[in-house]
Amino acid sequence: MFGFLKKKKKNADAIAAIRCEEPMAQKPAVQETAETAEKAETTDKGDVREKKATSTASSFPERGPLDENGREILLSVKNVDITFGKGDHAVRAVKNASFDIYKGETFSLVGESGSGKTTIGRAVIRVNPCAAGEILYKGVRISGKIPRSLDREVIRNIQMVFQDPAASLNERATVDYIVSEGLYNFHLFENEADRVKKVENIIEEVGLLPEHLTRYPHEFSGGQRQRIGLARAMIMEPELVVADEPISALDVSIRAQVLNLLKKFQRERGITYLFIAHDLSIVRFISDRIGVIYKGDIVEVAEAEELFDYPLHPYTRSLISAIPIPDPKLEKNKVLFTYDPSVHDYSEDKPEMVDIGHNHFVYGNKKEIEEYKKIRETGIPLKSVTIKDENAGEEEKENAAVPTEPILDTPVKDTGSAWYSVGSFFLPVIGFIGWKIFKRIKYFRNYKACKKGSLIGFIARGAVVALYLLALIGSLI
Repeated sequence: MFGFLKKKKKNADAIAAIRCEEPMAQKPAVQETAETAEKAETTDKGDVREKKATSTASSFPERGPLDENGREILLSVKNVDITFGKGDHAVRAVKNASFDIYKGETFSLVGESGSGKTTIGRAVIRVNPCAAGEILYKGVRISGKIPRSLDREVIRNIQMVFQDPAASLNERATVDYIVSEGLYNFHLFENEADRVKKVENIIEEVGLLPEHLTRYPHEFSGGQRQRIGLARAMIMEPELVVADEPISALDVSIRAQVLNLLKKFQRERGITYLFIAHDLSIVRFISDRIGVIYKGDIVEVAEAEELFDYPLHPYTRSLISAIPIPDPKLEKNKVLFTYDPSVHDYSEDKPEMVDIGHNHFVYGNKKEIEEYKKIRETGIPLKSVTIKDENAGEEEKENAAVPTEPILDTPVKDTGSAWYSVGSFFLPVIGFIGWKIFKRIKYFRNYKACKKGSLIGFIARGAVVALYLLALIGSLI
């Protein structure tokens, strides 16, 4: 039944499965086979001029490097630039992005639409190339040109849940094949019975039934399609999942179910998430640490509660102030904090990402960093949301000045009758004069009728004159 699908493998959006061509045995035991080649060039006096280290690892080590606090760094993004186009038409979508993701945590990237969140996520799964910088997974570089064996390990260990559940599924394939495609490509099953068992188990874990496996994506709701996409990613048993706004296309009740599923898989399997979103209220619920990105620049990185208590960068404050308040009265009187990029003066003192303490990184120049440190040292949480006094607003309305100009109602004789247009057509000069008079006394309906008739009259007469001239020239020739 699925012979044509198995040959062509047309699942366009299952990126993790498409880049594979040959089947592979069960997930190999990951060994640390990294070899380091160091090249040194010295002067005649023996001074070292250049020293380079390049990794030639063909697989990942069992554990990644540790930071100074003993936490395992699973993914590290270092000074990454991502550019689209070339020459004068090049667009720098991500600029010098740097952050670490620790094993077992949920790191969220938030920002407005077009800020570069998805671009970074697609670079992690090797879809978008990096123009500069590098991306490390367990200390091994996975950006740029890497061995085929390492590329397969990236696909095996890093999966993605896409934003649009309808566009990310092959509409011509059944759910059974969509979920099983990664198993087929990596041969992660002993026999057909084992494959069916794995597929049925993961389908039940995401809240669907085995009977759904024979159906096609268009037969499901948006929330069910997103569950299928989640099952497709989780059946590969990845260590890192890039969740690209997986709940933005869903209604509120379904959002909660999908978020609970993500947390469930994290508890049971120790999965690490790179969660991409623009809704800070959702991000606060699911995240351990949050990175805020604005037009390709990461402007602030901190733990979730730290960021909400001390949003130091003004763009972060504007995002927090935009979170809706459930109380309609408070929401009505809320004063939004608007971010104005012109408040920064980076003409001479260039900005950089600096740790101001408490594992809180902020993007700014030296003057701004000093101000941020003083605010943080006070230990007083910042108030990003301001609510106007409802009584004060009513008093302002009562004391508002009554406009002195009378309200101009439509004049009784301003009918805009069709006779004005007809008369102006036959007598365009008089219609032109009436047009100017009606406009002056603000009889706008009559003005429009005269204008329409006189313009058509002038055009008709001009056409007649032009035809007469052409006929006259033709007779002379």
